[in-house]
Amino acid sequence: MSNSFVVAAALLLAPALGAPAPAPAPQVTAPASFGPDSQISAQVQPSTTGYRVEVYEHGYTSATYHGPYTGTPTTIGAANGPTTLGASIPTLPPNPTATYYNTKGTPLNPMPAPFVPAGGLGTNGTLPRYMVESDFDFESIALGLYQEWIELDLFHDGLARFTDAEFEAAGLGPEARSLIEFMADQETGHSTLLTNMLGERAPKECVYNYPYTTVREWVDFMQRVTRFGESGTWGFINHLDSREVAQLLSQSIATEARQQMIFRQMSGLTPMNVWFENGWPQSWAWTMLAQYISYCPENTTRLAWQNFPTLHILNNANINRYSPNDTAQDGSEQGPRITDPSRSNITGSCENLNVTGYGCGPAIAHNKSEPLSFVGKKVLFQWEAPGQAVGPNNSYVTSTTAGAPKFVGWSQQLNLTYSPLTVTSNNTGYTFQPEGFVYGSEGIINGTMAIMLTDLDLFVTPFNASMLNPHIVALGLYQAG
Repeated sequence: MSNSFVVAAALLLAPALGAPAPAPAPQVTAPASFGPDSQISAQVQPSTTGYRVEVYEHGYTSATYHGPYTGTPTTIGAANGPTTLGASIPTLPPNPTATYYNTKGTPLNPMPAPFVPAGGLGTNGTLPRYMVESDFDFESIALGLYQEWIELDLFHDGLARFTDAEFEAAGLGPEARSLIEFMADQETGHSTLLTNMLGERAPKECVYNYPYTTVREWVDFMQRVTRFGESGTWGFINHLDSREVAQLLSQSIATEARQQMIFRQMSGLTPMNVWFENGWPQSWAWTMLAQYISYCPENTTRLAWQNFPTLHILNNANINRYSPNDTAQDGSEQGPRITDPSRSNITGSCENLNVTGYGCGPAIAHNKSEPLSFVGKKVLFQWEAPGQAVGPNNSYVTSTTAGAPKFVGWSQQLNLTYSPLTVTSNNTGYTFQPEGFVYGSEGIINGTMAIMLTDLDLFVTPFNASMLNPHIVALGLYQAG
């Protein structure tokens, strides 16, 4: 462990964020525990994936194996507690104590100290404890750590896998590659942070199975992976019992948001095309992430989240086409897993097309003369039946508690809106992309977003989107813009 990583871990143990900084020490030792109330003795361990890291001729490193799991799983299914108390979480009325409304524009209650309005959580001077405080916290942060591990490996892998000439042909020179390498280094810090907040049962780095064959597909895949990583965190962060953990996690995920924007720019997409980023429940993110984990070290901590069946979008726009509406209608321009990138070896590529409105090479921003999607577009679906083996060691199983699919849910910005599903045959169907607005003329559907089949058009909001989980038939990722 380098000194910089040890320092990052040691920051978790600082007695107070506002305390004066101590004089620099010549060396910082590894922490002996993970928090003021924790007696766990552990520290971040090196990768234990079973494959050595290889240094390639241009100096980048990556694990020597990225491929499918070939063994037999010894454990099946998500992690469970001692018992399960109900089939689902019931819908309740608003919190009866949530009644505050300020009509004066000045503080209504006595102030506990000068310049300190009444209220807030964790504002009473209690010493912070940067450790998970519940099963919900543990499972959520463990999911986050699985995410950080794959990003650490993924960002390194493309740098090592592709040659300098291949990067240059894709429009990414040495400075762009250096930026990606720095983003990989960020993941080292993020994984250290989350490991320390979990303790000795923190998940370890695994072996991964990636879907790309070109530089553009790699970058496109990264913009999709960072999308479910970012949205999958915004969805649970404000439900965490530990406000201290949420504080540090927000400082981590803010970096992830920048990564996603940069990978969109490198993919030739508009860097920002929404007013608000969307938050997803943990099971949505885990469904997308698990499909790319081949296997994990023995006794790796398992997760409790659900894996939904895959929703294939047969005419998902190919971001590499100068005319995205010419994308094939049979799913052949994207791989079989939810967040596989668009195929780049195609006729009609926009990659090296220097025409405003049609080119899609790496750039600060692009305007599209022909959008990737539009209101009224007929979107074609095919979905898998539950019961598929997925995830580490093929040891998780896709499942759904929903009835027959009737609606398509579109989750983006502050909204989850629906359109009717027309079923055409066994596990195939279509819908038309709906119109909807956030505020004013800002359309809901844009960017890289979650889409799902449901048996009910349940009204949910950003804070309770997980209430929809029992009604999801299949889950996908839509490239709207």
